[in-house]
Amino acid sequence: MTSDCDEGRSAGCGQAREHAAAAEHEELPRRGTDSDSTWDGAGVVITGAAQGIGAAYADRLAAEGARLVLADLKPEGLRSVAERTNAIAVQGDCSTSEGIRQLVDRATEHLGDIDVWIGNAGVDAGQGLHADEASWDLSWQVNVLAHARAARLLIPRWLERGSGRFIVTASAAGLLTVLGSPTYAVTKHGAVAYAEWLAATYGAHGIKVHAVCPQGVQTDMLAGIDEAAAAIISADGALQPSDVAQALVDAVERETFLVLPHPQVADYYRYRATHTDKWLSGMQSLQAKLDAARPLTDR
Repeated sequence: MTSDCDEGRSAGCGQAREHAAAAEHEELPRRGTDSDSTWDGAGVVITGAAQGIGAAYADRLAAEGARLVLADLKPEGLRSVAERTNAIAVQGDCSTSEGIRQLVDRATEHLGDIDVWIGNAGVDAGQGLHADEASWDLSWQVNVLAHARAARLLIPRWLERGSGRFIVTASAAGLLTVLGSPTYAVTKHGAVAYAEWLAATYGAHGIKVHAVCPQGVQTDMLAGIDEAAAAIISADGALQPSDVAQALVDAVERETFLVLPHPQVADYYRYRATHTDKWLSGMQSLQAKLDAARPLTDR
């Protein structure tokens, strides 16, 4: 299963704020096991679960009583997370229709039924204007089409029974943008748009949909970008993956479509929609800071 790219890579618009993040692997509280709990006993599939946000989802939902099937391309990390969450591990590639079908089949075999699908696997492939065709194709396959392929298999089953929950780990980049990576920015917009379409089309038929859109998160992906870009992305405080998992649990309890671990993203999103030219001017100013750190020809 294509590895978790640790979403939340987005250029923000506000001033830096201090954030006292909880330790990623602290002991996780478990809610009561009443029959009305969203997670207790639910059959949940998480893609991109070997590390980062996907692993944090697994830890948090296992504590909530969910029965888990975890998927990723990275066998060692996947095995470790599966062992500590008492989950079934499925190694495979969700960039293909066959990979998604095999995962759905394995999960259904183990869980009996899939109640919640969390499409968390993603990639950040290709940089700048000259990102090649292979990078664009991989980005579409994993960041957008993997969701469409999973929904094609799951939604008909859920419509028959009148319930199901589909969760997309997108990014604040899907609501705003991200400087430097058009492949990531465009396909994360596509992921949010697809989640919106699912919610609009099937929400009246018992299908719940959520789009998780963090900014900077302390993961390998954030550590892998240059210092100037990381400073801009983390201006509002880089969260721990466990914070994103908690935000998801909270949003599901409230039944809100957008999951915003950085709440200020709602203000940025609103400003972008209502003051687009001013918002773009602000993004251009942020780009100028990056320009000072590296030549334009490198993008």
